[in-house]
Amino acid sequence: MRSPRDFFKPLAVGAPEPLREIPFRPSRVIHFFPPHLDKVVAKLPDIVPTVDVILGNLEDAIPMSDKHAARAGLVNVARTVDFGDTQLWTRVNSLDSPWGLDDLTTVVTEVGDKIDVIMIPKVEGPEDIHYVDRLLAQLEAKAGLRKPILIHAILETARGVANVEAICGASPRMQGLCLGPADLAANRRMKTTRVGGGHPDYLVRADPGPDAEGLDAPRATYQQDLWHYTLARMVDACVMHGILPYYGPFGDIKDTVACEDQFRNAYLLGCVGAWSLHPSQIPIAKRVFSPRPADVAHALRVIDAMGDGTGAIMLDGKMEDDASVKQCHVVVNLARQLAARDPELAAGYQF
Repeated sequence: MRSPRDFFKPLAVGAPEPLREIPFRPSRVIHFFPPHLDKVVAKLPDIVPTVDVILGNLEDAIPMSDKHAARAGLVNVARTVDFGDTQLWTRVNSLDSPWGLDDLTTVVTEVGDKIDVIMIPKVEGPEDIHYVDRLLAQLEAKAGLRKPILIHAILETARGVANVEAICGASPRMQGLCLGPADLAANRRMKTTRVGGGHPDYLVRADPGPDAEGLDAPRATYQQDLWHYTLARMVDACVMHGILPYYGPFGDIKDTVACEDQFRNAYLLGCVGAWSLHPSQIPIAKRVFSPRPADVAHALRVIDAMGDGTGAIMLDGKMEDDASVKQCHVVVNLARQLAARDPELAAGYQF
């Protein structure tokens, strides 16, 4: 256990000093791409301006035979594509794989100045973050980097969920966490083959009506969210440590309605963004993780009516008090941050 005084000291001689506060940059959509596929890479100049984060994926979606090509492809993309103000992230292979160490070594030493965040899959405890933290410091020092690369962890095992608070607080590099529902479902032995979203068998059933003839009479059912507990726990752990929570992937590309519902559940719980596995999911994530103009307008009215933010008032027949105005500031602050990047949103918010 390091002393609190040492927590923000570099872990290697010559490495950049750790950040004391994680910067909040719009990251409503993290769009994944396979760096080894030339036809996908060729489309990146058109996709990059439409997303907040573009992520070169080196892990599960890349066949074993293409791991080296994907790594080389990411280096080439980082060197040749103009990202503007879009963040460049990568997801490396897991720490127990034959490729994870080479992923980290290559990415940091060859294009570390281009990479904002490295996503680490299957994080199970703070020891995984401690290992990556020290290694990144050594590689940054070797490469002469001036700013630290941040770490984003994916919760994909029951042990990771059980250790979520310790993971969030393991390093000042921690940028955020996201949910990996497919691997987590397998690890928990959950009986679903879906990647995110609800399940028709996970439901509650209404009581029989007063005129129902027996328990076999038709009764309303309501599908539930398999991921509510895990997501809420992850959000609390992230907020406690000043880092950012994200929803992960939604696998049914064709079902854009269910995708939007899952993303909105995560947004309402406190997540700041989600993954995009296909261009069709980009506008969904951007729309869902941006406050609606009507919500921003209402929040501004409450803030204006509350004055110094203390006491209580009645507005449109509803009580508003100091807790209400805090909620409204969350909405308005997010809207202003997004509007600074998105002129269309700025116009909709009338900023």
